[in-house]
Amino acid sequence: MESVILKPNKEIQLDKSVMLKEISIIKDILSEIVSDISIDDILENGNIESYISTPKDMSKIVRLLTILPLLINIVEDVYQSKIIKSNKIEKKYFKGNLENLNFNNIDKEKLDEKLKDILVVPVLTAHPTQVQRKSVLDLTENIYRILEKYDLVLYNLLSEDEWYNELKRSITLLWQTDVLRNSKLRVSNEITNSLGYYKSTFLKAIPKINLKFNDVVKKIGLNNTSYIPVVMGTWIGGDRDGNPFVTCNTLKDAAYLQLDMILTYYIDELKLLYREFSISELKNSVTKELKDLSNKSNETSEHRIYEPYRKAISYIINSLEDVYNKLVINKENINYNLYYNAENLLNDLLIIKTSIDLYNGEILSYGRLNELIEAVRIFGYHLSTIDLRQDSSVYEYCIDELLKNANVINNYSSLNNDEKIEILLYQLENEPRKLKSVNCNKSELLQKELDIFETARQLVDIFGNSIIKHNIISHTIEVSDMLELALLLKEFDLNNDISISPLFESVEDLKNSRKIMKRWFEFDIVKQWLKNNSNKQEIMLGYSDSNKDGGYISSSWSLYKAQSELMNLSKEYDVKLSFFHGRGGTVGRGGGPSYEAILSQPSGSISGEIRLTEQGEVIGAKYGNLDLGMSNLEALLSATLEKTLKDDIKDEIKYENIMDYISDLSYEKYRNLVYNTEGFSDYFFQSTPIREVSSLNIGSRPSARKKVFDIENLRAIPWVFSWSQSRVMLQGWYGVGTSFEEFINTRPNGLEILQEMYKKWPFFKGLLSNLEMVLSKTDMNIAKEYSKLVSDENLRNKIYNDIYNEYILTFNLLKKITGIKYLLEDNDMLTISLKNRLPYFNALNHIQIKLIELERNGLQDENINKAIHTSINGIATGLRNSG
Repeated sequence: MESVILKPNKEIQLDKSVMLKEISIIKDILSEIVSDISIDDILENGNIESYISTPKDMSKIVRLLTILPLLINIVEDVYQSKIIKSNKIEKKYFKGNLENLNFNNIDKEKLDEKLKDILVVPVLTAHPTQVQRKSVLDLTENIYRILEKYDLVLYNLLSEDEWYNELKRSITLLWQTDVLRNSKLRVSNEITNSLGYYKSTFLKAIPKINLKFNDVVKKIGLNNTSYIPVVMGTWIGGDRDGNPFVTCNTLKDAAYLQLDMILTYYIDELKLLYREFSISELKNSVTKELKDLSNKSNETSEHRIYEPYRKAISYIINSLEDVYNKLVINKENINYNLYYNAENLLNDLLIIKTSIDLYNGEILSYGRLNELIEAVRIFGYHLSTIDLRQDSSVYEYCIDELLKNANVINNYSSLNNDEKIEILLYQLENEPRKLKSVNCNKSELLQKELDIFETARQLVDIFGNSIIKHNIISHTIEVSDMLELALLLKEFDLNNDISISPLFESVEDLKNSRKIMKRWFEFDIVKQWLKNNSNKQEIMLGYSDSNKDGGYISSSWSLYKAQSELMNLSKEYDVKLSFFHGRGGTVGRGGGPSYEAILSQPSGSISGEIRLTEQGEVIGAKYGNLDLGMSNLEALLSATLEKTLKDDIKDEIKYENIMDYISDLSYEKYRNLVYNTEGFSDYFFQSTPIREVSSLNIGSRPSARKKVFDIENLRAIPWVFSWSQSRVMLQGWYGVGTSFEEFINTRPNGLEILQEMYKKWPFFKGLLSNLEMVLSKTDMNIAKEYSKLVSDENLRNKIYNDIYNEYILTFNLLKKITGIKYLLEDNDMLTISLKNRLPYFNALNHIQIKLIELERNGLQDENINKAIHTSINGIATGLRNSG
């Protein structure tokens, strides 16, 4: 087999000696803690057998090799954070700096209009790919803080012994903590875990990013500096698709836990401001509005008589504490406009800022006050918008039952699409009564869905319109799917509060999306809804299912074409279309570097607003600490700005027929293997740890919608997760080599054309960049060892050889098209990162195979089972993208 070993570039500009020193220290500490196992002996000599005499020994080695990559990840995060803060990072490593953007040659008036439309929304999802426990996340955060202080040791500002003992203590705690959950993750755990990232990152990072954005805008001469370009969204608590554990109670819990967090943050920040703002009106003037605000305070201390700012802040704190007691503690059902809401809070903070800026100097507003004001503008009392999501078949079931109960029609589900539309439009346009008001017994599923919408109505009334803004319909295949949701929203007078977002997932659904949306835009009632919503329509694109359905190239190209066609359609109907990208962590689920991904979208497809999902291990990797979180958020914002303001791709049209041809070839190759090859399902379920993944407590939802051992019904997440564990990464490259080879062999100058596309077309360049990354994490030698788990030798050899040959073909053609000599030639940081971690999770792969073999051969031992699950955790951690 041709070697694809990663070769580090000798021209690396980043000093990594401190990082390597810290990794060495961590290895030494673990060697002290686990003195009976030699890490170097295992890695350098491949000597595992001598340490394994019992299942308990195997479990211990797995734990060691799981914790090491986790700690190396932390060291790398600290390293990258320091580079970012030092401003010494080269542009090729971090292209997303707002200050590098060029606004020249753009009319100021047009620029202002475009900037008003900029809105970047990372949406945290409840997909079960975060394999680490919250306890482990807390410990790793503490280790991160300790490693950050190593510079103090180097400068003799901190005792090395003191630092070392603190680090050893935390690593010892990590070693003695179970990395696995002993019970299935609940939705409430997912909500709590996601909120942890607000504490560590989002509450500080997003206000800082937005303020930086407005400062950049101010420097180019625009007077409007009140843009809000980045906010947050979440699915956690509102995403019911395939998850029976999400109910009206989890939706309500999500909203109130978010309220609890944001009110607590505001109160804590105000208390710090109270201590800081000891400004005396005997020495400084104040505005009348500030004086009036201070007079509302109940504070009577003689020490505060001449300290109006403290009195004003005291009033705000008391008002927020009153809100906290009413809403968080007592759950009172109060309309948003009838208590001290976020608008009142913002106005009062602006009164303080105006007075300070006028009489005390703007420097006093710098930092905490400005960031608090920005936080209120961004987070309000809702913190993040909660999306609702459900499968279209559930909405059809609910409408069928409601219409039957109301004696409208008894067989709604059996009607064709046109017949359904006729009935739905009549109910929406002409029927004032509420279908849910019919007094009869309702099925459990219908009642559950009605309770969700009733709760949504209550939450919008209490928290304001920002708490729930979107309802996503999974598997949208007909326009009637959208009208069914519209009718359910009408039942609770939510049509003007919550927008309908169809989700097109499979390759076939993406191809039909234009036809569906064209008919949607033509309904008079839809035109009115759009008018009430500033003519905005969101469409969600599903990367996971389209990739599982048709492979990497076919999925990517179907998504690209669908966006182009939908954008052209929206212009015909004068609709402001935005896309919600359902990206996962891996390339197989739409992942890859976000900056390049945004720039590679079709021309005109990003006109200011973009939402995209963030999930699993990727959330921790991107937003686990403030510095990395800020750089990743800034990259998202910068790419969106660049794509919106300078979307001047000219050459893509002439390449479309080529991509159609290549995509069809890749689709055929992928489908033939996955869905048409006899025995492939057996190969997949035997050669990957899918059974073991399905039993791992990594999420609140089931692994499959129906039967677990059925590829068709298996969710995209465990599908990708399992191929990643066995190091095949099938979903990220299979079919690419064959399609490229066929094009080159059948077209004059075929190779030169592909090379030109790579150089000139951001979409194609991004496609191959992600391909290169996923190939760098693929290891066909390890994959061959997993294939030996397949009992049928003929089946094993046939399918493995097919996959292996396609891998070699893909790798060789990638080199020819891009001109690279080895993988990640132009990505030194990822090369270094993989070289740090590869040895550990390579060893884990080999041990995992032995463990699975033992278990499947009938050895029932709790240590074996736990070691398998721990190895899954370790490999996912090492790859930094689990599913």
